[in-house]
Amino acid sequence: MLEVGIKAPDFELPDQNGKIHRLSDYAGKKVILYFYPKDNTAGCTKQACGFSERYPQFTEKGAVILGVSKDSIASHKRFEEKYGLAFTLLADPERKVIEAYDVWKEKKNYGKISMGVVRTTYLIDECGIIIKANDKVRAADDPENMLKELA
Repeated sequence: MLEVGIKAPDFELPDQNGKIHRLSDYAGKKVILYFYPKDNTAGCTKQACGFSERYPQFTEKGAVILGVSKDSIASHKRFEEKYGLAFTLLADPERKVIEAYDVWKEKKNYGKISMGVVRTTYLIDECGIIIKANDKVRAADDPENMLKELA
């Protein structure tokens, strides 16, 4: 996980519609950049729907939400349409950004060790500095917790 107080690495990734986004595009806004393991899984769906339900409150506070996983553009599009998600999902199948943000880690699941995305949320300020970093994210609670961080 990256440290609070450092400049967030810029990136360039396509969204669920194939449009390219860069972190630098959002200079002047707070960015909630959250990394999640997989589209259409229970925890990831809870987290995404929570952010989507609160989307108007985030935009009121001048914040942008960007969700990142290694799923494809097509997978993101299906996920967005299935749940009516109101924010941007970024596809990182080559894990360039996932690795730049240090969220590709060894994970243990039922005693089996594998590599995967550790659910992590970063809050990046208007100048591109990480002001909050959390890798102990509970999917269902993350959207509400991030909203409180913006208060």
